[in-house]
Amino acid sequence: MLTRKHNRFETSVIHEGYDAKDMLGSLSTPLFQTSTYTFTSAEQGERRFAGEEDGYIYSRLGNPTVTVLEERIAALENGERGLAFGSGMAAVSATLIALTKSGDHILCSSGLYGCTFGLLTMMKEKYHIDHNFSAMESKEAIKKLIRPETACIYVETPINPTMKLIDLKMVADVAKEYDIPVVVDNTFSSPYLQQPLELGCDVVIHSATKYIGGHGDVIAGLVVGKKDFLDSVAMTTQKDIGGIISPFDAWLLLRGLKTLPIRMDRHCDNAEQIAKKLKEHPNVTSLFYPGDETNSGYEIGQKQMKRGGGVISFEIAGKKEDAQKLLNKLSFLKIAVSLGDAETLIEHPATMTHAVVPEESRLEMGITDQLIRLSVGLEAREDIWADLKQALDQL
Repeated sequence: MLTRKHNRFETSVIHEGYDAKDMLGSLSTPLFQTSTYTFTSAEQGERRFAGEEDGYIYSRLGNPTVTVLEERIAALENGERGLAFGSGMAAVSATLIALTKSGDHILCSSGLYGCTFGLLTMMKEKYHIDHNFSAMESKEAIKKLIRPETACIYVETPINPTMKLIDLKMVADVAKEYDIPVVVDNTFSSPYLQQPLELGCDVVIHSATKYIGGHGDVIAGLVVGKKDFLDSVAMTTQKDIGGIISPFDAWLLLRGLKTLPIRMDRHCDNAEQIAKKLKEHPNVTSLFYPGDETNSGYEIGQKQMKRGGGVISFEIAGKKEDAQKLLNKLSFLKIAVSLGDAETLIEHPATMTHAVVPEESRLEMGITDQLIRLSVGLEAREDIWADLKQALDQL
């Protein structure tokens, strides 16, 4: 286990993995914008390629700025090693490809990000790697769907965009009985609100584009887990497929991470108040937010999440056209996919983030034409609500 030098999360996000003394006293982590590295001799090059000597070779295989990011996220998730990728989907695909082979099976939570669904569909059609979905509401329900060829269990919690919660400790306990690794997409919570490895899961994935970056200016992914597993990923599906992160994007994430706890608390503060307002509005028929006491997964959230997070989903009265009308009536809130930015973002999952999912599967996941996903930003909550209310009032 990688030991966190700084016991408190708020200190680790600023200091972990970097010592200014190693870099001429530079307070900020230097940006190593280089593609390759020189060797002092041909023999040193041979030793490094043979794995007999530590050191950098080529930035697809490692970069000092990226290394700081990987060490920091590993410490924040209490994992042994971290790996950085060029996108969240590069992280997802590298992990799932590393864990599976033709003929295997993946058991998934009952809802997934649209592109993850698309990846699983492609893996099934091209490589005969099957998958199915489970609400994972009990140990018995999970056990019924585990097959001899089940290679991993893949979980989103909160699930995008329905905000359903999965009891991660329960899933991990079942998986250990069958010696199956559990992979968790922790994007919606960030390591500040939820730490799946501490609950017995094996691999954590982040679309770092979201809360970890936090400023809407970088595309990236992160994976944290056991050193042996991630060493193998680094030397196979990351190195050979090549979905690596650029040094500059790693530098942006290190900058964003420094304010993660402050931003997440503000996101949560705002979301909690906006959720209450939405719940009271006559044109909102259903509210889905982990921090809402009437949410079906509220008790699970209390066990494994620090707070409810910054994303709310809600259904309105009407049809798809009414949902689109609502979005079009907004004044300063932004119609955009993604989440975790300083700006409040709103989108229509059925026609945007989950448009790739066939209608039948989409409805089984709970993604109706009336469902709207709201990533609550850092603006004044009174202004956020004023804009939402005037649009809702016009339905």
